[in-house]
Amino acid sequence: MSEVADTEGSEGADHGHGRGLGSRAPRFVRRSRPLHLSWQVGVFLIGLAVVGGGVLLLPLPGPGWVIIFAGMAIWATEFVWAQLVLRWTKRKVTEAAQKALDPKVRRRNLILTAVALVIVCTLGGLYLWKFGLVMPWNAGRH
Repeated sequence: MSEVADTEGSEGADHGHGRGLGSRAPRFVRRSRPLHLSWQVGVFLIGLAVVGGGVLLLPLPGPGWVIIFAGMAIWATEFVWAQLVLRWTKRKVTEAAQKALDPKVRRRNLILTAVALVIVCTLGGLYLWKFGLVMPWNAGRH
């Protein structure tokens, strides 16, 4: 419980987010060490299940990363390390978004996208010209 007591006073280091680091368990849970430990185990297991589900979805089309960050948010309700990871991630995403909005970066990204689109369309057109509407695995037999 000393971790909770040590981190509750860190409101000033919160950078305007309104809450300090530490447990967000209800007060009656934090008062009892065995109950708080059980609470932490439960939060960890639920977060682990969500993060595990997100990891399983990574190779599939779907919101794998969103689910992983949801699991991290669950962990962040109780664990300082997860709160720090989420803060770092939010900061990096914000920096990347601001950088992407820079006119020079946007222009470069648009040019790269246009070049990639021209290459893909050219290759697709060449394939259609040579083989027609035949699937690639049947192109050799045609």
